[in-house]
Amino acid sequence: MNSPNTPPKLEPTVQTYLDQLRQGQFLIQHCTSCHTHLFFPRRFCIHCTEESLEWVKPKGTGFVYSTTTVRRKPDAGGDYDVSIVELDEGVRLMSTVQGISPEDVKIGMRVRLQILSAEPAPNKVVFIPEELTPQGDHHA
Repeated sequence: MNSPNTPPKLEPTVQTYLDQLRQGQFLIQHCTSCHTHLFFPRRFCIHCTEESLEWVKPKGTGFVYSTTTVRRKPDAGGDYDVSIVELDEGVRLMSTVQGISPEDVKIGMRVRLQILSAEPAPNKVVFIPEELTPQGDHHA
């Protein structure tokens, strides 16, 4: 049993993902048996149940699949966006779209991944609209 001040031991695949994110790399898994991509990290493929997974770097682009604006008072930090983004590889993840007001985030909007430093916590994966990024400037 862990003491209250000891963080829980993480699943090895989750630990690998977080270690890579700390180093500025966002990786997803690819099943070499059925050729599908997966996210969140797992020990086996949820499509074919094989354990033949490898870590790959995604293109870093996708689209807003779903979005909502969380309302907060200005003195509490103001409104912010929460979106589910589908990467071009087909996986979805919850994140936020930054660089525009939350009300301007639209379903179907093309976005590009960025990694924000969040020391001492693991780095954070966020997205910005593709039209706000110079071509080829992403950090997936």
